[in-house]
Amino acid sequence: QVQLVESGGGLVQPGGSLRLSCAASGSIFSIYTMGWYRQAPGKQRELVAAITRGGSTNYGDSVKGRFTISRDNAKNTVYLQMNSLTPEDTAVYYCQMVVAPQANIAAYNNWGQGTQVTVSS
Repeated sequence: QVQLVESGGGLVQPGGSLRLSCAASGSIFSIYTMGWYRQAPGKQRELVAAITRGGSTNYGDSVKGRFTISRDNAKNTVYLQMNSLTPEDTAVYYCQMVVAPQANIAAYNNWGQGTQVTVSS
């Protein structure tokens, strides 16, 4: 079993910055794609950013140029640096990882519990 624990959410003023972290623990052989999704009230969950094991990245259109995703494979951790935040970034942010628990066992998707980010003056 794999556990994902997020941290770093909170309240920030418009134009401010936050850094989210998500660490995986448990039965881990390899972690493939890591990503961040978000869900605002009344809206569908959407991709914020994703990063492959090799470091290739993909961003949602609304965050390009403002957010940066990175990972530390040795620590099984993914980060999301969020700059120039606006009220439209307010949402619950979820960490996601595709994890192979053992060699020769198929990888599967895992989700964190979510962390609230609120951008407000």
